[in-house]
Amino acid sequence: MKLTTFSDYTLRVLMYLAVERDGLATITEIAAAYGISENHLMKVVHQLARTGVIETVRGKGGGVRLLQDPADIRLGKIVRASEGNSPIVECLSGEPGGCRITRACRLAPILVRAFDALYQTLDEYSLADLVKDSRQSSQIRALLKQT
Repeated sequence: MKLTTFSDYTLRVLMYLAVERDGLATITEIAAAYGISENHLMKVVHQLARTGVIETVRGKGGGVRLLQDPADIRLGKIVRASEGNSPIVECLSGEPGGCRITRACRLAPILVRAFDALYQTLDEYSLADLVKDSRQSSQIRALLKQT
């Protein structure tokens, strides 16, 4: 099981914003902190803003910030939104001409159960759990400033 890069970047943006709660953060500074593409982050930020997790402020002095308290942001919900609704395996897509053994296969329900367990585990944690103690937040902040 592997999350997409989009989900990875989504979680990184949220962690950055949770650690840097004062003021607005820019896509440029977040990209520089992680050493990742601004173009990818623009898509991530756009999706997070559409879901109401962050706020974007346009213009000079603009940027992004969390709209919700980190304790209210469940990781499972975030990952579900960033991963989208595509099926985890071809046979679950419902498209004709997919896997030839779908009617006899027992793999699909096992994979569905495994993914459900993954999301259930992620639902147990919030963004605050990732950055909750001040020592950890300070370490993350220091590491992100090493650009």
